[in-house]
Amino acid sequence: MRRYNIYIIASFLFASVCQQASAQQDAMYSQYMFNTLAINPAYAGSRNVVSATALYRNQWVGIAGAPETATFSIDAPLNNKRMGLGFQAYSDKAGIIKNNGASASYAYRLRMDKATLSFGMQGGIRQYKADYTSVNLDQSGTTIDPAFANNIDKVLFDISAGLYYNTDRFYLGFSAMDLLKNKFTNYQSPGMNLGNREEVHMFLASGVVIPLDQDFKLKPSFLIKAVKGAPIEGDINATLWIKDIIAIGAQYRTSADLAGMLELQATPQIRLGYAYDYSTTELRKYNSGSHEIMLRYEFGFKKDKFISPRYF
Repeated sequence: MRRYNIYIIASFLFASVCQQASAQQDAMYSQYMFNTLAINPAYAGSRNVVSATALYRNQWVGIAGAPETATFSIDAPLNNKRMGLGFQAYSDKAGIIKNNGASASYAYRLRMDKATLSFGMQGGIRQYKADYTSVNLDQSGTTIDPAFANNIDKVLFDISAGLYYNTDRFYLGFSAMDLLKNKFTNYQSPGMNLGNREEVHMFLASGVVIPLDQDFKLKPSFLIKAVKGAPIEGDINATLWIKDIIAIGAQYRTSADLAGMLELQATPQIRLGYAYDYSTTELRKYNSGSHEIMLRYEFGFKKDKFISPRYF
């Protein structure tokens, strides 16, 4: 069974990465609203304080080689909140493929009476590794496939851009990530278009806080993801905040997962989050779900000053 699971993952990854964007290539997150720098550089500085977030995702537990992602990001407003700077470091593993990288974001912020419109750019560098020669194509060892003959170890550069509009209780963002369309390998096969090229990823995200009464607030949001060669994917979720301290919610990812979500505002500076995903595809037969945990810490609070909750 373990060998069979490895074949599943190897086949999935080869279809996802070695063909021209037959599936989404960037790492995905259920708690995307806490890792927004990964999908929109214009988010930098939008919380108006220095904000640091760590997130860890263990996907498809029980399948050998399943995706595993860890990220750390920090961002802050500058120049009387007219600019924002952000930094993110990440490690992403999926089967034979590993990505380790970092990125820096800059946002120019137009301050309005009750809202902010930000224009953001991001530059990144990462090390991309793919251990193709470790894949056991058959038990006899006689099969030779040129696509698996050589490993990949490359340093890649990325550029991304985005727009972000937000108030205290609403946000709307659009971004285009991976604009350089890096080429992973030079492997070509007669009659096949295997350029192994990265594709531009487009993200549209929005969310709102709806007060129900003094103690309860509903926070629905969505994220739409599009990349060439793959179906458009959407995350739709809603959480119910109770006394601005704890929130429970659920999420649906089209043709992929159902998720339960929990958030805790432990102190004015510390927020914790957890998400559990259950596969709705055939992969549910081979895994026990996905786990994602988040920790956010915000600097600069004054003990004698009340700070209204920041929902996004």
